[in-house]
Amino acid sequence: MSASTATPVDAPLEQSDNRRWIALAVIVLAQFMVVLDVAIVNVALPSIKTDLHFSQQNLQWVITAYSILFGGVLLLGGRLADVLGRRRLFIAGIALFTVSSLLDGLAWSEGSLIAFRALQGLGAALVSPAALSILTTTFAEGRERNRALGIWGAVSGSGAAAGVLLGGALTSAFSWSWIFFVNVPVGVAVLVLSPLLLRESRADLPNRHFDVSGAAAITGGLMLLVYALTRATTHGWGSGSTIALLGASAALILGFLVIELRSQAPLLPLSIFRLRTLSGSNVTALLLSGALFSQFFLLTLYMQQVLHYSALKTGVAYIALTLTIIGFSGVAQALATRVGVRRVLTVGMVVSALALVLYARLPVHGHYFWDLFPPFILSGLGLALAFVPMSIGALTGVTQAEAGVASGLINTSQQVGGAIGVAAATTIATTFTNHYVHSHAGTTAFSGPALTHGFQIAFYALVATAAAGAVLAALLIESQRAQAEREPEVGEPQVAVVSQHTPVCRARRVLAGELQAN
Repeated sequence: MSASTATPVDAPLEQSDNRRWIALAVIVLAQFMVVLDVAIVNVALPSIKTDLHFSQQNLQWVITAYSILFGGVLLLGGRLADVLGRRRLFIAGIALFTVSSLLDGLAWSEGSLIAFRALQGLGAALVSPAALSILTTTFAEGRERNRALGIWGAVSGSGAAAGVLLGGALTSAFSWSWIFFVNVPVGVAVLVLSPLLLRESRADLPNRHFDVSGAAAITGGLMLLVYALTRATTHGWGSGSTIALLGASAALILGFLVIELRSQAPLLPLSIFRLRTLSGSNVTALLLSGALFSQFFLLTLYMQQVLHYSALKTGVAYIALTLTIIGFSGVAQALATRVGVRRVLTVGMVVSALALVLYARLPVHGHYFWDLFPPFILSGLGLALAFVPMSIGALTGVTQAEAGVASGLINTSQQVGGAIGVAAATTIATTFTNHYVHSHAGTTAFSGPALTHGFQIAFYALVATAAAGAVLAALLIESQRAQAEREPEVGEPQVAVVSQHTPVCRARRVLAGELQAN
């Protein structure tokens, strides 16, 4: 039997070691650019409002237009990467993201900026799952992929904080247009390097049919969900329009599940959820992202509205958190490889919850080094210990045929979780700020004590969210021993087992290839 015959169907693409790690740098750079743009706009909103004469009601659409397309199309983008080719979709997404970034900076009105931001979100939804699936198919599952995902997790976990810093610096030094222009040279560099460094790959599927009805249902359902959650913060959860939008979203998502059960070529094969570690990681991602996005949102408001930090000073304040995430991501991947995803992810969620407790105790007249710096360090540690194993677990046991859809799924979990978290945290903070105003004569909703009270209650809600994530991670994710000892299912010899760096698992992979060849 030839060596090529013995190679499993879902073996990673062969590339020289240096080329693979340089390729990783390219896709991580693209991911950093995408994650950065989720947060970089926030600090520039006042300048955008003034220059383009935005109404207060329409200003939120600068963020919402991006979020709706990004969160709604991620799952579809992941499957398109599997079917059409991962490098091809990655390059198409980068091109769209780069061009729309340029157009964002050149926008001349409310409508033009909102439209271009929507295009930018669409480009991001194509880039992110394609990039992660390229990583999955380039690095072998186990120690090697965990190292790559450690770098990926550091970028994903620190991107939001870096976005606030860079947004504040660019807006203060130049103008709001530069928060978009900065993407153009980066995007061009990625476009030039991608054909040279990235190998093309696509799923080895029994047929090339595309699940059009499923794609329409889930994309429409997720877009409506993100829009409804964003709208609820200003129009109320009990308004007729919010309820109608949430109902329509639920109907489309349920319809999608029915379609997938009957489809011969499903957009999201529901059998993927039989992988307990993948399922548990996605549930945890939903909760962790809800806490993380809300944490950055509330902390930015606290520093700017209560402590009266400038946009630049707010960004600089996040450096401690960002550097801690980056510094401990390597430790997180090493621990996940040695002791397993479940233990590290659970500890990470617990540490994140403890940091949120400290945030909930922030005073009206807070001092950076005494009140913010310690929880920033603790939060950075918790996010590193959570994001990295979560990313590893979300791709554990996934075949090459499902690399794109698994990548789209974990990205969707994060974006939907973030949208739900910010909407809920905003509602809680606003509600309890108003309660404080009504019970304290002479105060206003913009006073430091009233705002701080609302933020504190919202942070305690996030503590409960992170704690629930820790419990679910401990219960749902399999232990490393159970993962390593799982036997391939009958009729599915191509499914790669976890922890392939062990001799027994490598032998099973070779045996699986021989069975397929025979």
